[in-house]
Amino acid sequence: MNIKDLLQDAKTVCLTGHVRPDGDSVGATLGLYMYLKKNFPEIEADVCLEPPTDKMRFIANIDKINSDYPDHEPYDLMICLDAGNLDRIGKAIKYFKQAKHTVNIDHHISNTYFADENYVEGQSSSACEILYGFLDPDKLDLDIAVALYTGIIYDTGVFKYKFTSPQTMVIAGELMKYGIPTDDVIDETFNSKTYEENRIFGYSVMKSQLAFDGKVIYSTLSRKEMEDFHVTSRELEGIVPQLRMTRGVIVAVFAYETPAGDIKVSLRSIDPFDVNEIASLFGGGGHARASGLNMTGTLEDCISRLLAEIGKRL
Repeated sequence: MNIKDLLQDAKTVCLTGHVRPDGDSVGATLGLYMYLKKNFPEIEADVCLEPPTDKMRFIANIDKINSDYPDHEPYDLMICLDAGNLDRIGKAIKYFKQAKHTVNIDHHISNTYFADENYVEGQSSSACEILYGFLDPDKLDLDIAVALYTGIIYDTGVFKYKFTSPQTMVIAGELMKYGIPTDDVIDETFNSKTYEENRIFGYSVMKSQLAFDGKVIYSTLSRKEMEDFHVTSRELEGIVPQLRMTRGVIVAVFAYETPAGDIKVSLRSIDPFDVNEIASLFGGGGHARASGLNMTGTLEDCISRLLAEIGKRL
């Protein structure tokens, strides 16, 4: 399948990803946006997405992202990238419901196949890897390559996670031919942290606790703690992967209280523990080794319920 086949006679296209967009979501939406602008200039393309973190500012055309979700005539085509279900696209759902045709390109095994056309590859490393297969590699440029490469390294942890395949490496190599400053991209995406990020990172690790003879580690942040450290959810990236790296740990759990009062939970694991199974019990989902969910109740209650289910499967 080629992106040209998906476009058909579309004159207007809306591109979106998931709420709290990460590197894969931003890379896929902007990568496709730039590809359409370069090769299909007659098409009106819009990217509607929540504001990315400042770490993504190096991706070209990031200023073209519309985070205000203004009213718009029904789009001829809406393409959702890196979103496991319809709720994950947030406020962009209003465009989806009005669009004349919808497409879903994703790599989450928990995907609900919610669009008219669904291209879901649960064994792929990232949405950007899948998207690359829709594009003509001779019609890319450096900016598009940087966007797609960012998504791939983000969701593979710079090529170390399970679904990093030989195909992933081949695609990354092809993208690098465009002259990507790989060291700068990796540093900006993974290594660079603000002072606030470093403080909350250290605090969250310091207050973590072990359970089930050290097989599970968990940490939480209340709304007050986040206010005291002057951080939002945007500064919490990287905490749960660090917890998971604790020697002897099979499952890592990180939960924080949102401004709305619900609890956002991130789960990570090592083979063979499937955290997607845990997340799915509570209406969430993702991947076998990395999943997320939202819960209601106190932090203590939510952690207790999660640990109970995790304990049954250890």
